Amino acid sequence: MLAVQVLINALVLGCLYACIAIGFSLVWGVLNVINLIHGSFIVLGAYLAWGAYQWAHVSPWYALLIAAPLFFAFGYLLQRLLLNRVISAPVLVTLTLTFGLDLILNNAMIYYFKADYRKLTLSPPTGSVSLFDVVVPVDRLIATAAALALTGLLYLLLRRSKVGRAIVAVRLDRDAAVLMGVDVKSIYAIAFGLGAALAGCAGVLMALIFPISPLTSSAYLGKAFVVCVLGGLGSVSGALAGGVLLALVEGIGSVYLGPAHATTLSFVLLIIFLVVRPQGLVGRKGFE
Repeated sequence: MLAVQVLINALVLGCLYACIAIGFSLVWGVLNVINLIHGSFIVLGAYLAWGAYQWAHVSPWYALLIAAPLFFAFGYLLQRLLLNRVISAPVLVTLTLTFGLDLILNNAMIYYFKADYRKLTLSPPTGSVSLFDVVVPVDRLIATAAALALTGLLYLLLRRSKVGRAIVAVRLDRDAAVLMGVDVKSIYAIAFGLGAALAGCAGVLMALIFPISPLTSSAYLGKAFVVCVLGGLGSVSGALAGGVLLALVEGIGSVYLGPAHATTLSFVLLIIFLVVRPQGLVGRKGFE
């Protein structure tokens, strides 16, 4: 029964990890930018949910409707006004820029919210579902359903809409997309905005489960990076597969070696994939 509990926990947490990573993967795959501010976007989304509930009594589910357009607009403008100026520069330049922006945003959050951990606690509590000896909190189930819905919406956007097909075209071959009349600068800004919106929404969902602190941004960034490598860059299904695999490894590691070794195991897995299968579980060779 313990194995079933670990598997269920991995499926639930893996969907949330996929939601954390999918925006990071989209920006990396389309813009070729390793967005180091992604972790702080997630924490900012968590604070938005916490603040909306504590101060205005707005349900975290409604906070998703606020976070999505707000973070999209912020990401869109950030790419247009700053990142677009260095988008053609070597990766080290964009890496340095996003690192600097992350420092500014993270220190601003520490200044306003302090480094203390806070927890969003719903009142009344949502309880848990129990089947035989397997127990799953209801708030985790709802957050998982929301994460799957967000991932599915992104998949449909990329496959069924004109702007989505343009994003995929730019990712596959930027020069060919330009020849076909695609406005690459706009697509870059939209992709970065979508990445920021998904990060903000992921933060709202994570606030329901984990304590909030600016200090956790690096942990979220690390998980997004690992999931991208495990699943494959720029792939929605890859993010899901990578998220579940990471959660499964962390869960098994916590049970048999202790929670302190879970992160170490995930990075060992990352190194193995970089050596053996750098394109990830469902990625194609040449796009890693």
